[in-house]
Amino acid sequence: MERKFRIAIAGGGSRYTPGILRMLVNRKERFPISKVVLYDNEAERQEKVGKYGQILMKEYYPECEVVYTTDAKEAFTDIDFVFMQIRAGRLKMREMDEKIAMKHGCIGQETCGPGGFAYGMRSIPAVCKIIEDVRKYSPEAWILNYSNPAAIVAEATKRVFKGDHRIINICDMPIGLLGIYAYVCQKESKQLEPRYFGLNHFGWFTHIYDKKTGEDLLPYIRKVVSNMPEFDGKGFDIDKSWVETFNFLRTMVKDSDEYLPNNYLQYYLYPKRCFSIEDPNYTRANEVMDGMEKKTFEMLDEVIEKGSLEGTEIGKEQITDGHAGYIVDLAYAIAFNTSEKFIAMCENHGTIPNLPEGAMVEVVCIANGQGVEPLTFGEIGTFYKGLLENQYAYEKLTVDACLEGSYHKAWQALTLNRCVNDMPTAKALLDDYIEANKDYWPELK
Repeated sequence: MERKFRIAIAGGGSRYTPGILRMLVNRKERFPISKVVLYDNEAERQEKVGKYGQILMKEYYPECEVVYTTDAKEAFTDIDFVFMQIRAGRLKMREMDEKIAMKHGCIGQETCGPGGFAYGMRSIPAVCKIIEDVRKYSPEAWILNYSNPAAIVAEATKRVFKGDHRIINICDMPIGLLGIYAYVCQKESKQLEPRYFGLNHFGWFTHIYDKKTGEDLLPYIRKVVSNMPEFDGKGFDIDKSWVETFNFLRTMVKDSDEYLPNNYLQYYLYPKRCFSIEDPNYTRANEVMDGMEKKTFEMLDEVIEKGSLEGTEIGKEQITDGHAGYIVDLAYAIAFNTSEKFIAMCENHGTIPNLPEGAMVEVVCIANGQGVEPLTFGEIGTFYKGLLENQYAYEKLTVDACLEGSYHKAWQALTLNRCVNDMPTAKALLDDYIEANKDYWPELK
C-alpha cells in the first residue's frame, strides 16, 4: 500500500505558503500526502491562506485534506514533516531593522549586517518554541527549516536540540543561483551538480559539473557572467532591488579570482556601495510589503471570492514554485532514501578541516533516510578562511547573547559584523534595537 505523508507548515500565513501548497500538488505522484496542516499565530492572515489551500486541493488534489489552526497540539500531532518558514515580527519589524541600521550609517539587510542580527535575536526564541512543540507531539517528525537568518537559527538549534539530526536547516539561494547558471549554459538545473562551501548567505561555488559529461562548467559561466549585458528585469516578475542585485553579480564575479560568490556577499564585501544605493525611507521591506506581499494576498482574496482558481490571476500560473520546490524535493529524498545531493547546513566535523569544529557550514550533502550527510570538501584558502571565521564568530556571539541574555556578547557580535566594524556604532545600534524589540527579545543584562 502506498504511504501518504502528513505535512505541517509552521508559518502557515506566510506569503510563501501558497507556493508550497502548489508544489505539493505538482509533486503529488512523486511525494503523496494525505494531510497538510497550516500553523500560525495570526489567525486572520492564516485563514486566507488556509481557504485558498482548501480550494486548491479540492480542484487539483481532492484526496489531500487541508486544515489550518493556531493550536500547536492540533498542528503537530502525528506529523511526518514540518516545513518551517516563520518570520518573527513579520515585515514591519524587518522595516524597523533596516531603517535603524541606516540611521547609524550601516546597511541593514534582512539576514546580513545589523538587520540580520536583530532578526536573529527574534527568530531564535520563536523557532525553538515551535521545535519544542513539534517534539512534544511528534517526536520523530522531520523539521525542515527555511526560517531566516538561517545561519544563526542553525547555530542555535544545534545547541538547544543537541544531536537531533531530524532538524535540517536549508536555504534555496544557492539553488536559485544555480538556476541562473543553468540558464547561462542553456541547461536545466537538474543537469548540473555543484560544489559549494561557506556559511549560509556567505559562500562560494567552486565547481559546477555537467552531470552527463563531467565537464566543469564554472570557468565558462564565470566568463559569460562577467560580460553579460545589463539586465532590465522586463518580462520577469522581479522586484527592482533584485534586478540591481543580479546586475551587480557581474562585478562580484569579475572581482573574484576563482569562484562564483553567493550574491549576499555583496553586503559584506561591498558595504559602502550597498549603503550608498539604499533609500533610508523606503527599504527592501517596504518594497516587499507594497509588492509581492500585497500581490499574493490580493490573489488569495480573488480565489476565495470566486471559490475557484479557474479564471483567476493565480489560476493562470503553472502549479509550481521554485522556492517551494527545494523543500518538497528534500522531504522526498528523506522519505524515500534516494541519496540525492542538496546544499544544506550541517555541523563541521572535518568537512572543511581548517574551519572550527562544529561550525554550521553550508555544503553539498547526501540526503537520505538518515538525514543529510555532508560531502568532504577539504581545506580552504586563507582569504575565505579569514572571512568565514570572522562571520562564524559573529554568529556564535549572537546566539550566546540570545541564549544567555548577555548585553556584552550582543555588543561584541555587532562589533564583529563586517557591516559595522565599530564598537561605539555597535553599542548605539544595540540600544536602539533593544528598544524596538522589547516584545520579542529576551532581556539582555
